[in-house]
This record gives sequence, C-alpha cells and structure tokens, in this order.
Amino acid sequence: MSAGWWRLRWLFNRRVGLTLLWTALLLIAAVAVNVVGIQIAGGIEGWQRWMDAHTGASLAWRLLLYAGTVWCWLWMRRRLRAREPERAAAQRLLRVEIAAIVAVFALEASLLTQVG
Repeated sequence: MSAGWWRLRWLFNRRVGLTLLWTALLLIAAVAVNVVGIQIAGGIEGWQRWMDAHTGASLAWRLLLYAGTVWCWLWMRRRLRAREPERAAAQRLLRVEIAAIVAVFALEASLLTQVG
C-alpha cells in the first residue's frame, strides 16, 4: 500500500461513517419535505406562499435548533476543557465559536434580506 492510503484511513472510521450517514439522511429528508410540500401546495409558487405565510414558525424552529446546538456545544466544551486544559485547546475552541457565530449571523442576515 502507498503512503497516501494511510492518510485517508480516518475516512473509513466508524464514527466518520455514521456522521456521513446521518448527514446524508438529513439531506434526503430535507429534499423529501420540500418535494412533498411542493406537491401538496400545488407547485413551487404555492409552496413559496406557504413558506412566506409561516415565517414566524420557521424563525421559532431555527431558534430552538440554535438553542439546542448551544446547549450541546457547552456540554461538549466542558468535557473538552476538562480533558485538554492547555491554552492551545482554549484558543482552538474560541476560533471555532467565533466562526460558528459569524456563520449563523450570515445565514440569518441572508434570510432577512430575502424576506424584506
């Protein structure tokens, strides 16, 4: 086997495989919900009108998802800080937290500009 094969060994890990499987299932579920919604609403225009009429519920759902993500992140952060108390780990966590907050704000800002 070549040396390059060993660098990709992490890709065939059970945890990575499960993560990829869950990601694929969530993507398939999202596509299926949109397809079914378009069929029920009678077309893309009807689906868009339904989504526009339920923006408040969509915002509430996203806020619940963000709250759950923050709760899980804080739980994971506590465990990681206990396991890796050095300063470098704290700096890595801070960079990830800042990137996540910027990504969420960018997503919500793009949604706001589409709506209004």
